[in-house]
Amino acid sequence: MSKERARRRAEREAERARAIQVNEERQARRARRRASLARLVPRPIRFYRQGGLLARRHRAQNAVVALGFLIVQVIAWLMWGSLPVSFGVLIFSLLLAPVVVTLAFDRRI
Repeated sequence: MSKERARRRAEREAERARAIQVNEERQARRARRRASLARLVPRPIRFYRQGGLLARRHRAQNAVVALGFLIVQVIAWLMWGSLPVSFGVLIFSLLLAPVVVTLAFDRRI
């Protein structure tokens, strides 16, 4: 009886070893496939927010410029209310914004 149990145990262990080997081969194939696919597909570019005093200063300056731009647009709309005049002020503001940034903050956009 113990020889029969030992034989069955050996069969179970052999079957378990074959299953483990098949699983490892499958995982290796999957890893190779993923690696080859990763080489073909470009990774997305991640933009990290720059820290530090200079970056904070530039963010604050950009916020001031955007707020000033918005205020000019609201004032133009409230004063004249005409669509062509408001559109003209918008175009003029867009052309003037880089000049204001360069002169006021001593940097280029």
